[in-house]
Amino acid sequence: MKLVIGDKLSSSWSMRPWVLLKHFGIPFEETLIRLGRPGTKAKILEVSPSGKVPCLVTDAGDAVWESLAIIETIAEMYPQHAMWPRDTAARARARSVSAEMHAGFADLRQNMPMDLSIHAPGMGATPGALEDIARIEAIWAECLAKSGGPFLFGEFGIADAMFAPVVMRFHSYAPQLSATSLDYAKRVTALPAVAAWIDDAREEAR
Repeated sequence: MKLVIGDKLSSSWSMRPWVLLKHFGIPFEETLIRLGRPGTKAKILEVSPSGKVPCLVTDAGDAVWESLAIIETIAEMYPQHAMWPRDTAARARARSVSAEMHAGFADLRQNMPMDLSIHAPGMGATPGALEDIARIEAIWAECLAKSGGPFLFGEFGIADAMFAPVVMRFHSYAPQLSATSLDYAKRVTALPAVAAWIDDAREEAR
């Protein structure tokens, strides 16, 4: 199984399935294609019909693209890991917040793009981005209150992987967050899989 990803400094979409695979100890081959360079698009199109990363290439040679589709496929392949909550109601909520993250928060993405090489507190704090952050904080607070933590649905799972790049953005731009959000962000950052992604990104920046 091969996961084709973009730069670890900035490819938030790539981070999600990579962290999930690493966290659950699922073996895979990593292929990193540097973005924004001559030939980048052609290299990606060799494996991904959408011309975008990430893309999962299964052992059978099938391509799966879009981060949420990749994550759903991984969850189906490895059901023993319970990447979605086993409880029906919790699973439905986890799918809902993951889909909302996948499709929404356009202002946050545009004004606070993921870039692990920068530290710019206050930058990008437009009204739209702040509105997105407030919604994210509400999601985190509600999920943590219902599950009791330490992650959104108890143990680390797909929903947490979907929001991991948001945690990276919060490190870069340091918006004002509640104590609950700050504590959750610290727990996500401390995960070995997330720490490994950050270390690799820092190596890219050298």
